[in-house]
Amino acid sequence: MESNIANNDTYHKLFTTMIKSWREAWKKDFPFYYVQIAPFKYGFNNVGALVQEAQTKSMSLPNTGMVVVTDLVDNVNDIHPKNKKDVGLRLANWALGETYKQKNIVYKSPAYKSKTTNKDQIIVSFDNVPKGFAANDTINGFSVFDLKTEQWYEAQAKIEKDKIIVWSDKAISPSQVRYGFGNTVIGNVFSKEGLPLCPFRTDTFQVDQSPVK
Repeated sequence: MESNIANNDTYHKLFTTMIKSWREAWKKDFPFYYVQIAPFKYGFNNVGALVQEAQTKSMSLPNTGMVVVTDLVDNVNDIHPKNKKDVGLRLANWALGETYKQKNIVYKSPAYKSKTTNKDQIIVSFDNVPKGFAANDTINGFSVFDLKTEQWYEAQAKIEKDKIIVWSDKAISPSQVRYGFGNTVIGNVFSKEGLPLCPFRTDTFQVDQSPVK
């Protein structure tokens, strides 16, 4: 999937078409679970983030599921992170919980749901956080877009149960928010069950894909 960074704009269509064609060939609507690509230092800006975004979007196809592995990376210069065991366990939990309907298995990562703006703060709501969020350190990985300056700024954030409040001291009129959006951005927000928050953005702006200098 990492090889798809050059065609990230068509990845969602190609990927979901492949799944549907396989189901048609086997004449069965079988479940399809996959792993979101891990953070990696590509030679072009944000191309990995755009593939991650397309993979997240692909879960709109019924009977699919995606494992988030941003926390299982110890070297962004290694395109194939060494921790395969936890990746496999997360995939297994998807199958056990979703396909085999075993109870008390947490397998879905927190995912962006909606946002509201309150003066100089953005309040973000999420799915898949029945017990709320947890973060061991100062929260990182968030940025906000300021309408006044039309610039992105690194943001501060705080947890309020199943919501996250995001702001920046530099942004007077924050309007959009991103989390974990970039080739090597690794956030540190987890559900209380220990699954990482899925990278996301609320904007639809054109994204810089120029060569990394």
